[in-house]
Amino acid sequence: MVETIKVREGEDFDRKAVEEYLRRHIEGLPEGSLEVEQFPSGASNLTYLLRIGSWEGVLRRPPLGPVPPKAHDMERESRLLMRLNPVYPLAPKPYFYCEDRSVIGAPFYVMERRRGIVIDDSFPEGMEPTPELCRGISETLCDTLVGLHAVDYQAAGLGDLGHPEGFLERQVKGWISRYERAKTGEIPEVEPLTRWIASDIPESPPPTIIHNDYKLNNLILDPEDPTEVRAVLDWEMATVGDPLFDLAVSLSYYVEKDDPPEMKRVLPTVTDAPGFMTREEFMQRYAEKSGRDLSRMHWYRVFGYFKLAVILQQIYVRWVRGQTKDERFATFGERVENLVRYAYSLSRSS
Repeated sequence: MVETIKVREGEDFDRKAVEEYLRRHIEGLPEGSLEVEQFPSGASNLTYLLRIGSWEGVLRRPPLGPVPPKAHDMERESRLLMRLNPVYPLAPKPYFYCEDRSVIGAPFYVMERRRGIVIDDSFPEGMEPTPELCRGISETLCDTLVGLHAVDYQAAGLGDLGHPEGFLERQVKGWISRYERAKTGEIPEVEPLTRWIASDIPESPPPTIIHNDYKLNNLILDPEDPTEVRAVLDWEMATVGDPLFDLAVSLSYYVEKDDPPEMKRVLPTVTDAPGFMTREEFMQRYAEKSGRDLSRMHWYRVFGYFKLAVILQQIYVRWVRGQTKDERFATFGERVENLVRYAYSLSRSS
């Protein structure tokens, strides 16, 4: 698996300006010129590897073109990491936030680089995915989420991060509204699906920090022992809210060997390999480790799939409008349809 690629056409920036800014805000940088590569995964914010001599850092910036209000907030993300890192060291530490748009044309921040492996739609070359290893990785994926939900967010100074009162109601209203603003065509199942979601919203358990985009390829794993986590990445949507919503979002990315082929193509991953826990086993382990009641997870899971469909639709509409030229997004319209239909079918099951 290629960790970084040459910066994609149209997604580069003024490297001299960035190097000058780095030297003004980070002490002790070595001699040499700035080298830049791009992390190819991810479909939202743009992420780059920066290298000067032996020093490495990671730059995060919003996607190109217009973005929804309050989305891709680099200042919020960097401030969150600054507070979270001391109490949850798997969150990387940021060096600085830059609001000066004259540097690269958008706000950005730079954080420490954590080395390791990322497992996306395939295993790294040389890794033998035995059932025992796959089981261990899935257990680690679950336990790391449990650990995040156990963080005392008030003690971490993150009490102002979100508004947990009425969290699910706002999420339901917000994601339905986002879909309507981003839709590019009519999908018949959307109306009955969203009506079902809005009709019986559960009462949330006590709030926790939630990642809101937690999945396997947002973990950096130890190459020597992939059941050990070195970092959790992509905190742009983190907030304080309902931990079961976070669990459902994570499960929406999780596929099993018996899932329909069209669902496996939505966001390919390796979790259908022999040894990985099933979603039911994942939920059971989460319940045992966290002590939370998962009796309403059916509703959460349906909503989790709908949320993922909206995220992909927001990306797809940017491709339709020509705001991004990344060809990965050309098939996202079909993936949205498959997700919506799957979520609707799930809503009608017991």
